[in-house]
Order: sequence, then C-alpha cells, then structure tokens
Amino acid sequence: MSTSDPDGAALWRFLADPAHLTMDLRTAAAHAARALGLRHAVVYLVDLQQRRLVPQTAVAPPVAVDGSLAGWAYRTQSLRVEESGTGSVTAWFPLLDGAERLGVLAVTDTALTASTLTRGRALASLLAMVITSKRLYEDSFVLRTRTEQMRLPAEMLRALLPPRTIGNGHVVSTAVLEPAYEIGGDAFDHSLTDTTLHVAVLDAMGHDLASGLTSTVSLAACRNARRNGYDLPELVRSVDEALSRWLPEQFCTAVVARLDLVTGVLHWANCGHPAPILIRDERLIIDAMERDADPPMGMPSLLTSRPRRTHEIPLQPGDRVLMYTDGVVEARTREAKLLGLERFADYVIRATAGGELAPESLRRLIHSILAAQEGRLRDDATLLMFEWRPPAG
Repeated sequence: MSTSDPDGAALWRFLADPAHLTMDLRTAAAHAARALGLRHAVVYLVDLQQRRLVPQTAVAPPVAVDGSLAGWAYRTQSLRVEESGTGSVTAWFPLLDGAERLGVLAVTDTALTASTLTRGRALASLLAMVITSKRLYEDSFVLRTRTEQMRLPAEMLRALLPPRTIGNGHVVSTAVLEPAYEIGGDAFDHSLTDTTLHVAVLDAMGHDLASGLTSTVSLAACRNARRNGYDLPELVRSVDEALSRWLPEQFCTAVVARLDLVTGVLHWANCGHPAPILIRDERLIIDAMERDADPPMGMPSLLTSRPRRTHEIPLQPGDRVLMYTDGVVEARTREAKLLGLERFADYVIRATAGGELAPESLRRLIHSILAAQEGRLRDDATLLMFEWRPPAG
C-alpha cells in the first residue's frame, strides 16, 4: 500500500463498497489502482487469435504478442519491466484467471519499488477476477478483442466452449481452434474435478450450421453424462443416442479421455478420429496411442452390436498428450502439398521444445500451421494439449 495508507484502508473500503460490483472495467481499474496507491494502470486483453494485446481501459495502440515486452509477459506468464523515453518505468504483469491467460496489466510510475510491484501483482489478480466475472455478459470485451466478423456457426459453438486453458497443481489443458471466426464443426471440452481431468475433441460432419449444431449437442451430451457420473463407454453411448434422436442424419468423430491426476493413468475412447500423440521428453511417440477406432458418434454406431471400447496408458510426469482434428494434417503447405502427419510432427517438435509453457507451445504451433497456409485453412483445425505434472514427492 502507499506510505500514506500503510494498512490498505482505501482498498478495503473499495472492496467493501457494493458499488464496485457494478462498475465498468475502466472505472473499477482506476478506483482499485488509486486505492493501491498506483499512479497509472492500463488493462490489455489478448485478441481471439492471441496475436495482439488490446487496451481496454485507456486510449492506446494495441501491442503485438510477439516481439514486445508486454507480449513476453503474456507468453511467459511473468513480470517484465521497461523504461520509457519520458523517464517513467512500466511493469507488465500477466493477467491470469487460474491457468487461463487473459492479457497483461501495465503499471507505470516514475520508479518501481518492491512495494509497487507487490501492489501491481495484487491489482492484476483483482482485475483478472473482475474481467472473468464480466466478460460473459459484457459485449464490450468481445468487441474489443475481435478483429473481424464472426460467422453464425462459430458464434454458436464458441458460446458453449470452456476457457481456452484450465489447470491445477497436477495438470494443465489448453486448446485452440482455427479459423477462429469461421469454425463450423470442430469443438473441444475440458474440465476438472479434484482427482480427474476430462477432455474431448470433436469434429462434426460438414462445415455449416448443422455441423455446429451437431457439435453443440455432442458437447452438451458429454457434459451431461460426465456430470451424472457415467464412465467413458456410457458417456459415448449417451452422445450416440442424443445425435440419433435429435440429429439422425448427422455424426461426428471424437476422442474423449479421462486422466487420473494422482496415478497418471489415461483412459480414452476413439470414435473414428485421428489418434492422439504422446510427447515425452520433447520427443514425439506417435504410435503410443494408435488403436483401432470405433465408428463415429451418432447413428453409425447404433448399426453395430459391438460395444464401445476404451483404452488405457500410464503417463509419466511431464508427458504431454496432443489431440487434434483432421483439418490440421489435411492443411496444405505453400507448395500446395498436404501438411501430413510427418510435417505436423515436425511442427509439434519445434513448438514444444525449449521448456515453454503448454499454452504458449500450442499458440506457436497453430500460428506455424497457419503461416504455412498463408493464414487460411481449408477445414477447421482444432488442437488440444494437456500436460500431467504431479507435485514432486
């Protein structure tokens, strides 16, 4: 706190006043910064494709995620400090909602002391909670972080998707979808309990509103089944029945998985989908999770009497599992050649090497793939990667 307010009474009064609950972000940030004795603070949120940091609480130009200290703070989730030409100093703090990267907070003053940095971190934590509570219903956040218009199927799907990154002390799971504004049938889901990570990647037939509706129904059926305590075979069967009843002409491929956070044992079911990839010690073990796939989810599965199968593999601490849709390997290079699994594997190796955080590895991976397509994909491409990292000892 400031030297004139050593006990932080101004902050306590701000938090105790119910009026702060209905303040817009700009007003809340200004009041909270003042209560913490900070001279100037600006919130930057990352855009949908994680390329730019867009100011929310001041008139200022966007900042590139790549090639800037602000972007470095975002990419590494760590503090960065820089001097300005006016004699002031700016500290860039990552804005985090748990494991989800929201953007950065810029705190500027004539000098930065240890106390200033502590108060800056406190402000970043407070504003991250404010942003998370408001962005579900305040369109201003959406309008400022989109760079183009979104198509209706993509709008419908994104309304149902979970945060891009989730995690706890045992695991982190992160996902990206492209083309960001035009997705039609791809979707992902991930969620946590005290002991389990649940993940799913889906790819519905087609690339239109019906495809988006297929993925939406499938996601809802997955969530309903797991929240009712169903095992994986029952969960998949629930999706089969939901699609067969409500969208009998539609189907989707999927991988659904469940990771035991204590033992590291991973169970999964593959419904006509590309096999997940295991990354261990910065090396790809491509065939580690290759299994014969079951039929896609929906009506095709009800035409066979064979029950759904699940598979099992023990993970080692630090292992990463990458799940993807076929739009990734069916993308084409600048030479109009299919990217293919071999080139995709090379992208994965380069993107995940060097000890980067999993969300940053995945951001760089999808941008590398997009760069090879000159920014345009012929089909939806979804990537989801989770890393098991149990506490030592």
